[in-house]
Amino acid sequence: MNVLHSPTAQPQTDDRRTLRVRSRSVVLAQTNIDTDQIIPARFLSTTEREGLGRHAFNDWRWRADGTPAPDFAFNRPENAGRSILVAGRNFGCGSSREHAPWALRDLGLRAIVSSEIADIFRSNALKNGLLPVVLPETVVQALMQRPDDELEIDVATRELRTPGNHVYRFPLDAFSRTCLLEGVDELGYLLARQSDITLYEERFHAR
Repeated sequence: MNVLHSPTAQPQTDDRRTLRVRSRSVVLAQTNIDTDQIIPARFLSTTEREGLGRHAFNDWRWRADGTPAPDFAFNRPENAGRSILVAGRNFGCGSSREHAPWALRDLGLRAIVSSEIADIFRSNALKNGLLPVVLPETVVQALMQRPDDELEIDVATRELRTPGNHVYRFPLDAFSRTCLLEGVDELGYLLARQSDITLYEERFHAR
């Protein structure tokens, strides 16, 4: 299973140990975008991930009659297929719901860039192959001014690069980095090492 697979944005890899996200960005400059704005509570009854992207940012994307709000970032034609979201600080705050990263992944996003990402959302995102990139506020504001620049995010080196050869390092713990590089979640990581676990248990009980 490759949890980084997206129907609208294919992973670009050099080998199994390198993963890069390359895309222009979609900008949501609002601060304090909470999980109920990302995926409203009325859509949480399903356990199916497929199709949740239709409801991501639902109350901003769609009018009361179901037609798209033309000024909303994800409805603009120039943003179609972009897989990096640059957002205002404190992104993903509010209640814990794994449906939030599910919806964003199904929408085609592979990375969220912000100066502050809520801890619970960040944890849920990493478990579902959505990369949270935290950078200084001044850098995020500069990126918001240039959404048509193609950004490159390198998971292996923990770096975001811009066309102007600027390189920005971001925090990413070693376990999450390994899972992202191998394209697995926590369970997939353990299953891939099942033979080692079995061998350890056999040796332990043989003592």
